Amino acid sequence: MKVNSDHWMGLPTNLLWGYVAIFLFMTGDGFELAFLSRYIVELGFSPAQATLAFTVYGLCAALAAWGSGVIAEVITPQKAMRIGFYMWVVFHVLFMIFGLSHKNYYFILLFYGIRGLAYPLFLYSFIVVIVNNVREELVGSACGWFWAAYSLGIGVIGSYLPSLIITHIGEMNVLWFSLAWVCAGGIIAILSLNNIKVSNRMMNLSTKEKFAEMSRAVTLLASNRNIFLSSIVRIINTLSLYGFAIIMPLVFVDSFGFSVPDWLQIWAIFFFSTIVFNVFWGIVSQKLGWLRVIRWYGCLGCAVFSITFYFLPAIFGDNFWLAALGATLLGASTAAFVPMTALFPALEPEHKGAAISVCNLSAGLSNFFAPAIATLLLPTVSVIGVVLAYSALYILAFILTLYIEFSQKQYPAAGSEPLESSATS
Repeated sequence: MKVNSDHWMGLPTNLLWGYVAIFLFMTGDGFELAFLSRYIVELGFSPAQATLAFTVYGLCAALAAWGSGVIAEVITPQKAMRIGFYMWVVFHVLFMIFGLSHKNYYFILLFYGIRGLAYPLFLYSFIVVIVNNVREELVGSACGWFWAAYSLGIGVIGSYLPSLIITHIGEMNVLWFSLAWVCAGGIIAILSLNNIKVSNRMMNLSTKEKFAEMSRAVTLLASNRNIFLSSIVRIINTLSLYGFAIIMPLVFVDSFGFSVPDWLQIWAIFFFSTIVFNVFWGIVSQKLGWLRVIRWYGCLGCAVFSITFYFLPAIFGDNFWLAALGATLLGASTAAFVPMTALFPALEPEHKGAAISVCNLSAGLSNFFAPAIATLLLPTVSVIGVVLAYSALYILAFILTLYIEFSQKQYPAAGSEPLESSATS
C-alpha cells in the first residue's frame, strides 16, 4: 500500500517527525559507545569481561535486527517501535541501577544484553513505515534520509557530544543523560506515527499464519535467489567501514605519522561524507536505478577507494587533506549502497517485512565478518593484505549484482508516467 505524500529533496514530509525520532533515539543510544567498555574495566572488571558484555549485546541486537522487519509487519510497526522504546528505557534503568551502580557483572550482562534487543525493534520498524507509506518512486531517497538520520545520531552527535561533557559530569551522568534523548525520540515517534496507515493484510492472518510469516525471515534466503544474492552484497557493503575502524587507527598513527586527534578527525570526515551521500545517492538512484547505483558506484567505488584510503597516506605520509580526500571518497562510495534498503522489500513485495529482516541480518553479519577477516589475514599478509581482500570482495559483489533480477520503474520527471526499466543491465 502506498499513499501520496509531499516531499522535499526526496524526504517524505508526512514522516518528517519520524526521522527526527530516529535521530534523537539513536543519538541517545550511541552515547555509550566511546567509553562504556573502558568504564566497565574501571569498575574493576577485566577487559575480557567488558568485551563479553559487548559480545552479548551485539548478539542480541543482531537477533532483534533479523526479526524486526517481519515482527513490525505482523504486529504493526507502531507497536514494534513502542515495544522497542519501552524495552530500552526499562532495561537501561535496570542496567544502570543494578548493574553498573552495584558493580554486579551478571546484571550487567543480563540487562545490557536484553537492552540490545530494543533499538533494532525501534529503528528498523521505521523502514516498514517507509515502504508502506511512501510513493514507490520515493522509497530509495526516503531510505537515504533514514540512514542519514541514523548516522547523524549514532555516528556524529552520539559520539561527539559525550566527549564534550564526560569530564564535567562523569560517565554515569552521561548514561542518564542518554535516557533523555531516547525518551524524546520515543515520545515523538508515538505521537507522530499514531495515524500513519499500515497494511491490513497481516492483521487479518490467523496466529498460525502469523508465525509462518515470521519464519520467512529465515526461509527467504533459500526460497528467493535474488534475496540470497542481495544478502551477500549487503554483507560486503560495510566491510571497509567496520574493518577499517579497527585496523586503520594503528596504521595511521604508528606507521603514517598522524596524531590521534588527526585520525579521529579523518574518520569523522568519513562519517560526514556518508551522511551527505546517503541523501544524494537515495535521490539519484530513483533516476539511474537502485541496482546500477549499487553496482557501479557502490561495489566498484568501494573496491577502488578502499585501496585509495590506504595508499594516499602510505605514499604521501601525514598529509591531512589528502587523507581527508580518501575518507570522503570512501564515504561517498559506501553510501552508494543505500538503495539496498529499498531493494530487499521490492524483491519480495508480498513479504516485505521478512525481506527487510534479511537485510538487517546481513548488516549484522557484516559487522561480524569485517573484523573476522582482518583477524585471520593480519598475521600473514599485514594491513595491505586485508585492504586488498576487502577490495576483492567488492569486486565479487559487483559480479553478484549482475545476477540479481530486478525491474525498477523509472520516474524521469514529476508528473510523467513511470517507465519500466530493467535494472539488471
